[in-house]
Amino acid sequence: MMTAPLPSFSFSRRCAVAACVVFSCLGFSHASTAVKPLMLEEVLASVQTQYPPYLAALIEQDIANGRARQALGAFDLNLNVGGAFQPAGYYDGQTGYAVMDQPLPFWGGNVYGGYRLSSGFLPNYNKDRTSTDGEAVVGFRLPLLRDGTIDRRRAALWQSQIDQELADPMILRQYLDFVRAATISYFTWVAAGQRLTLTEELLRIAKDRDSAIAEQVKRGASAPIVQIDNQRLVVSREIAVVQALRRFQAAAIELSLFHRSRELAEPVISPRERVPSAFPPHPRPDESQVTAAIARAAIFRPEIRRIELNIEKNEIDRKLAKNNMMPQLDVGIEAAQATGGRLPSNLERTEIEAKVEFKLPLQRREAKGRIEVAEALIQRLKNDKQFARDRISADVRDSHSAIIAAYDALQQTRKNVDLSQQLETAENERLKQGATDLLALQIREQATFDAKVLEVEAQAEYFRAQANYRAAMAADAPSSLAR
Repeated sequence: MMTAPLPSFSFSRRCAVAACVVFSCLGFSHASTAVKPLMLEEVLASVQTQYPPYLAALIEQDIANGRARQALGAFDLNLNVGGAFQPAGYYDGQTGYAVMDQPLPFWGGNVYGGYRLSSGFLPNYNKDRTSTDGEAVVGFRLPLLRDGTIDRRRAALWQSQIDQELADPMILRQYLDFVRAATISYFTWVAAGQRLTLTEELLRIAKDRDSAIAEQVKRGASAPIVQIDNQRLVVSREIAVVQALRRFQAAAIELSLFHRSRELAEPVISPRERVPSAFPPHPRPDESQVTAAIARAAIFRPEIRRIELNIEKNEIDRKLAKNNMMPQLDVGIEAAQATGGRLPSNLERTEIEAKVEFKLPLQRREAKGRIEVAEALIQRLKNDKQFARDRISADVRDSHSAIIAAYDALQQTRKNVDLSQQLETAENERLKQGATDLLALQIREQATFDAKVLEVEAQAEYFRAQANYRAAMAADAPSSLAR
């Protein structure tokens, strides 16, 4: 006799309807119009032009450029204006001056020129005493020992220029990480979409069989318990579809962080229709290319370049500290030319003054301490550089090994799928002949499904390993950032 429809069918329908509602609310489209499959190149192009963390990383170059301009400010032309007067005392003279001072970018010197003017009653020995119309002044100062080859101004400028170069490896490191993350997210999304398709196909098989079993029960060819068992299987597979759908939704939402619209750079939740029907080709890696990959990584990976630039910055600190150990010996010449026709009898119209100044810090503990710090930092960075080379080599070897393992596992999963399908087909024939029961066929169907899911996951793992390998040898480094 016919059995009544099971209450569990209503539960499964509610699950499916709820999943579809969630699916549509999240922006997934089931439009019937044909759409192009989403390819990895489209996602990576979005990362390069629209991904906010990468755009934020590019600002690091602007920051470094601003700091370099800031360091150049130490060599700006300066205007010095001042004066003095004596409100009380025997002398009541006043003096004033306006001088332009230009620091030199070489040898730590500076040149200056301007105008001085005095008035009132000043003693004859006062150096600021000028003619009635004032005098023009020009001169220069030049350090011969300390601050000659390097000083704080030039050290800050050189280090800021190194910081400009440092911005590139910092940006490149983040770019490689973003490309790897986007690639892994993309293939996780593809695998989730294909797994959902396999889960739905498994459900379809159970539903198609349910109609046939119901007809057999009606004719008395099968016991009602057989239909109940198959209906239970339908419900369990509907639940699996809901779970697979949720997994696909999560993968699509994660991918939307990298895949963005061109106009507004907003996340695009890619619909199921854009899932490629198959993974790209996946050839077996050439084991002989490991050495070449390690050599390439040593050149293009940003870690070593970053350490080398930091060593250069600390070398500048060490040179500056050694400079501070030296005595200071400054020489200069100043010439004054009186203007106007009236000139006091005790003043010369043209005066030239040579200046020499010597200073020697006796203990120089600050400079000695800076030398010790700089040398220790340089030694530490050299050790870091050696380990970075070892780390890069290990990364390349490990990721290459992972690709080979993923490739070999993929070949085995394909054999597993083929064998499972053969067993399922044979079991289906036996069921038609009455030599087996539905339970055995269900087990074979589940085994085939599991084998296909393993194959999908093995393909995704292959491309995840490939993403790690390309990141390890900096294969996707833009030419504008690679040294």
